[in-house]
Amino acid sequence: EMTRPELFEMFQRMATEIAEKDFSDVTEDSNIQELGLDSLSTLELVGAMERELDVQIPDEQLVGIQTVAQLLELVEKRMSA
Repeated sequence: EMTRPELFEMFQRMATEIAEKDFSDVTEDSNIQELGLDSLSTLELVGAMERELDVQIPDEQLVGIQTVAQLLELVEKRMSA
């Protein structure tokens, strides 16, 4: 079972790979779009997290997700489903 800090670390690592930017100063309150991740990058990031965690996150559940914390909460919910 992944802890929240581990999930956050995974988010940072995958976001860095996908966007080829440094996300080391990101916080959970950071707005995903303001980080420079467009919707396509975000979907790619979520897909990578799904594969690594073996969970499925329906696209419609991503609607309205704005912050890193909201995304991680959604991932956690799916992990415990």
